[in-house]
Amino acid sequence: MATGWWVLIGIAAFLLLVAVYDVLQRRHSILRVFPVVGHLRFILEAFGPELRQYIVTSNDDERPFSRNQRRWIYATSKGQSSSFGFGTDAEFERSPGYPIISPAAFPAPPPEGGDPDHWPLPSAKLLGGPRDRPSAFRPASVVNISGMSFGALSARAVESLNAGAALAGCMQTTGEGGLTPYHLHGGDLVMQFGTGWYGARDSRGRLDLPKLVDLVQQHPIRAIELKLSQGAKPGIGGMLPASKVTPEIARIRGVEPGVACVSPTRNPEFGNADEMLDVVERIAEATGVPVGIKSAVGQPAFWMELARLMEPGDRGVDFVTIDGGEGGTGSGPLAFVDHVGLPYRLAQARALRAFAERGIQHRVTWIGSARLGLPEESIMAFALGADMVNVGREAMLSIGCIQAQRCHTGQCPSGVATQSRWRQRGIDPALKSARAASYIIALRREITRLARSTGVGHPSQVSLAHIELLEGDVLTPLAQRFGLVPEWAVPVEI
Repeated sequence: MATGWWVLIGIAAFLLLVAVYDVLQRRHSILRVFPVVGHLRFILEAFGPELRQYIVTSNDDERPFSRNQRRWIYATSKGQSSSFGFGTDAEFERSPGYPIISPAAFPAPPPEGGDPDHWPLPSAKLLGGPRDRPSAFRPASVVNISGMSFGALSARAVESLNAGAALAGCMQTTGEGGLTPYHLHGGDLVMQFGTGWYGARDSRGRLDLPKLVDLVQQHPIRAIELKLSQGAKPGIGGMLPASKVTPEIARIRGVEPGVACVSPTRNPEFGNADEMLDVVERIAEATGVPVGIKSAVGQPAFWMELARLMEPGDRGVDFVTIDGGEGGTGSGPLAFVDHVGLPYRLAQARALRAFAERGIQHRVTWIGSARLGLPEESIMAFALGADMVNVGREAMLSIGCIQAQRCHTGQCPSGVATQSRWRQRGIDPALKSARAASYIIALRREITRLARSTGVGHPSQVSLAHIELLEGDVLTPLAQRFGLVPEWAVPVEI
């Protein structure tokens, strides 16, 4: 046989061995789903800095998460060094609203003893404490996992995130798709209900309170969140494409398989703030757990009315999750994704202002959501009054998402946002849960370090005075930019 044939046979045998190894290994989702060819991604990634000196985009150009941001998340999830060499490549003067954190001449000392990865970082507030809920508690982590439903995410992705939450000592919000077996791998839960009441609905799609009480009593549900709207697409409810409505998902949600699952735009149980508070109190009384809301922010009238109704103190929500317009979604109309709802910083300021003007801003726990899973964005949220932050897409990146932006097609290449059995087999929950936990722990560590660099000991003590925004060569105080009175966000005593 000619030498050329032996060379070809050798190459084919080598590629076959690589393919077998790729399919059997568990560390890299892309290689399990796309054996051999998946290596091209890692090769191009390795030479990325050199290539980008001449072609393609810069490290900070891509959206919604830049290459530098994704690199930080990937590195922390894998326990690798997240340091960057040769200084910043950010163009301060060309980035409107660029946050500058003011370091103290004498930073706060770190906690005494122990591994910095395990510094305690509990919430400064008792969730449900101001309303004296029977099951009020202090969340052990100021960083928690945002609501992403089974259906939007694969079973293995949900399982990885819940097990990761258990390892990191944080909570996972279920998303509005109902409680599933994949949410029950050790992590505490915030049970979310959207307008469809999936998981606690009757035959008409209305709230079945006894069923909800049974859920709370039988599972590790620490709080309940009523989703009024999603930051990425407020005003149109939720939608799970028909391709993702498998028989299992249909059974859990109580809908027809193979048909697009559309949540109503309005909740059938209430149509205004007054009626909503009645439902909140009814659920809280029946379950004993804190009850809050998640909402995008637009017209200020709702927030002003909600604050007015809560001022007497006889009714109220225990927490408010503010979801910014830059938040993620598996599927949404472009006009809504781009133009409906305020970005997080403006949204947080508008909602906080409505409560602060009546002096009741500290009666609720404020939770920030929408691209806050990076240290500098989290610390900005705390300065604006948040007590905790939720991370969604960043948590997805930590378990293998590559920002392919194909969530709505059901063809997610990494197995995170798909119901394809072949594609989601790339996710090994035992390994990916450890990566999710590693990322969350690293984010808490960096938030702690940033807070201490300003001279305070906890992120909730970071104030409006600690951050300025750079516009060209002009610095604008945070309070001035967002129309807030510094006293409204007085640091909470820890």
